[in-house]
Parts: sequence; structure tokens; C-alpha cells
Amino acid sequence: MADGMYGRRTDDVYATAGFGAAVQRGRRPAIVVVDLTNGFTDPAYPSGADLGDVVAATAALLETGRDAGVPVVFTTIAYTPAEADGTVVRWLDKAPGMRALREGSPAVAVDERLPRRDEDVLVVKKGASAFFGTSLASILTGAGCDTVVVCGATTSGCVRATVVDAVQSGFSVLVPRECCGDRAAGPHDAALFDIQAKYGDVIALADALGYLGRSPQHV
Repeated sequence: MADGMYGRRTDDVYATAGFGAAVQRGRRPAIVVVDLTNGFTDPAYPSGADLGDVVAATAALLETGRDAGVPVVFTTIAYTPAEADGTVVRWLDKAPGMRALREGSPAVAVDERLPRRDEDVLVVKKGASAFFGTSLASILTGAGCDTVVVCGATTSGCVRATVVDAVQSGFSVLVPRECCGDRAAGPHDAALFDIQAKYGDVIALADALGYLGRSPQHV
């Protein structure tokens, strides 16, 4: 019987390549909640899916993080009319359903089931990664953070892109599996496999709660 998701041979190939080592968890984490906005958590939108379980798990993570003084950053994708209706954002040629993510619309608002606070930073982005074309790296550095706990949607898209850029920006990365979701199981599972192999540690929510709960409130 196969040992892992893709079988013993795949496990052996990845082990030989030296993938899958554990990341070094830092002393000052931040939580980055990627695009858990109505446009992604409400299946009524073209870009949406029913991510109620993901929202609930992320809410629990946020509450624990706040008790430990962990900084929280939310992201949203929001386009101006010129961007949504025009041709300047090439990503929208590939994913035209995302043209509904317009500035000021309910689609780009953070899901109200999440405990967002006034002190939480909101990063508005135009692409998949929360780092590309934004000030997120500077925000995390300014807060003294060395580790990023990434949640959100979708696992195969904006979550994975954010994870890749986070580790390339010098941060250790943890991804609680219960706190991210996708429109289909296949892309979700494949993205988690890839993240675990190359970019960060995919961990259980309970593990993430324990780590955040032990984090010091001050650097």
C-alpha cells in the first residue's frame, strides 16, 4: 500500500531530492489571512466556494493568536473599474470570474464571521501573492516577525503563492491545514503536498494553536 498521497515511489524521489525538512519556528509569528473575503467564502460569487469550516478554524486561530499578542494581517483582492473592465490586469484574462472583485463591493469585504479588529492590517492586492506589489514584507519586518502562519483561500492559488513569496522573503512558514480551502479537493491536496515538500510546514490546527499560545507577546 502506498505510504503517501502519491505513493512510495514519489515519497522516495522527494526524500532523495532532500525535500520536506521541518522549518525553524521563530519567536515572533504573525498570522496572514489570505482572501477570506465574501468573494471567496460565499459560493454565490463566481470565485467563491463554501468555506465555512475554514472560516471557523481561522477564527479560532485568530483568537488564540490575539491572546498571545500575535500581529494579524488580512488580505483582499480588489480592482478599480478600470482594472475590472479593462485589459491592464492580465490575470483577469485567464480568470474573468474575478472581475466581480470590485473596490467597495461586498465581494471584497472580509467575511464577517472572522473576528477582525481595527488594529489588524488590511493589505489590498491585485495578484495571487500577498507580497507581490504590496507592503506586506515591510509590515512584517516592522513588526519584528520571523515566522508567518498563512491561512486562507484558495490553497492552490493565493495561499500557495503567498507561501512561496513568504519563504523567499526570509520568513519561516506554517500552514494550518484546517485553515485553508479551495474549490475542489484535488488542487487543495496537491498544493498542500507541494507546500510541505518545498516551502513550509503544513500542520494541524491544534499544533498551530499550541505554537501561537506559547509565543511571547514582545520581541
